[in-house]
Amino acid sequence: MGLTSFGGALPLARRTIVERHRWLSGAEFTDLLGLCQFLPGGNVINLAVAIGMRFQGWRGALAGLLGLIAGPSLIVIGLGVLYEHTQNDPHVQHLFAGLAAAASGLLIAMAAKILMPLRRNPAAAGIAALGFVAIAVLRFPLLPTMLVLTPVSIALAAHTAARSADARGAER
Repeated sequence: MGLTSFGGALPLARRTIVERHRWLSGAEFTDLLGLCQFLPGGNVINLAVAIGMRFQGWRGALAGLLGLIAGPSLIVIGLGVLYEHTQNDPHVQHLFAGLAAAASGLLIAMAAKILMPLRRNPAAAGIAALGFVAIAVLRFPLLPTMLVLTPVSIALAAHTAARSADARGAER
């Protein structure tokens, strides 16, 4: 996956994990990705380690990590050496402008897919909207925003689960 998803593995990871292999549901993927975003390091790398650990323990975590980063790391090192020699060429500058536009499109498409499960959960959508406004609009730092929104999100999820369990109990 690391070699075939140049510019961002998240859209391909979601398609492979949720749509093609059905290892996780869309909601499970979104929840796990949320946890991985909270942890230090790259989101997709954390996701690869978490999924590897879930299915094959520490060996799966190691395989997920190496499988995702070994090949691309070698390619990036090689491209860095090449770029050092060609960075002032106008053709290279135009190439990077086009790559940036394509990466932006992939990011927007991925955000839309991740938001789809939230349409059935207004509380989670509200938390996501608050996070977006706090970080993207108001420019609050990520860590304090997460330290506030994470307990609120957990409390809302627990409240929703308890309400759902009460409703199921009342039906019986």
